[in-house]
Amino acid sequence: MPSASANQEASAAPADQGKSPAAPSPSPSPTSEGTGGNETAAATATSETGATAQPSEEPASAEIPLLYHMNKNYDIVPNEEGTNKKVVLLTFDDGPKEADMINSLIDTLDKHQAKAIFFVNGYRVKEHPELLKLIHDRGGILGNHSWDHIVLKDKSYSEVKKQIENVQTIVKQVTGESPVFFRPPHGAGGDVGKKVAAENGLLYMTWSVGSLDWEMKEKEQGKTDTLIKNVTGQLHSGSNILMHELPWTVEALDKLLTTLEGKGYSFVDPRSIELKMR
Repeated sequence: MPSASANQEASAAPADQGKSPAAPSPSPSPTSEGTGGNETAAATATSETGATAQPSEEPASAEIPLLYHMNKNYDIVPNEEGTNKKVVLLTFDDGPKEADMINSLIDTLDKHQAKAIFFVNGYRVKEHPELLKLIHDRGGILGNHSWDHIVLKDKSYSEVKKQIENVQTIVKQVTGESPVFFRPPHGAGGDVGKKVAAENGLLYMTWSVGSLDWEMKEKEQGKTDTLIKNVTGQLHSGSNILMHELPWTVEALDKLLTTLEGKGYSFVDPRSIELKMR
């Protein structure tokens, strides 16, 4: 089980094997890739309750000042002194899955005036392009999570290029915009993943705080409190929080964001992050 420390490497990561919409099962550990950043475990989030989709008040492409950058630990850091450093980045992997879940997640984000990156898989987008459009139309920030959710670090350059660039293409076809963020499945993109991401103008990231939501089971009791404890146990300024589209994550999100606000944290807009690590 991954340590609660954000400075220790995760021993497990979410899986989404077989390209099935089912909930993820445990998968290979994310790999520390020599960037100086270590990875903690993470997972997928989905909501059981639906909500009517409402258009976002501002388009995802709105002009936002670049106030932050990502460091080698995948944390979010202010560019200048005086900018609020007590922020967290919210991210959800392995979608898009279901409209009800997406709407519930975004309803909660809107309630807290928060934005999040939704890292999507190409095969899911191909199956349900309308769900990708839903995220985009409601103001979610789209990220690239590869086409098939496979471990990329041992794949050839041509295969990794295909896995990443095919997602860029389909997302632009559906929404008119290409992602600018890339997260490798299982946190393991390797040097080739970083190279292809850079060639496509993508900011490569894993995460620095894992919710461990993928370890939870449907019939397990107290999942909300466990998820919040998992996050707050690793919490620090600039935390890059990994979650997934899972029913219990959707259910826990409002309480989680309220808890983070109670600790003095605010939610960084992904569009305010520079697209170069430093």
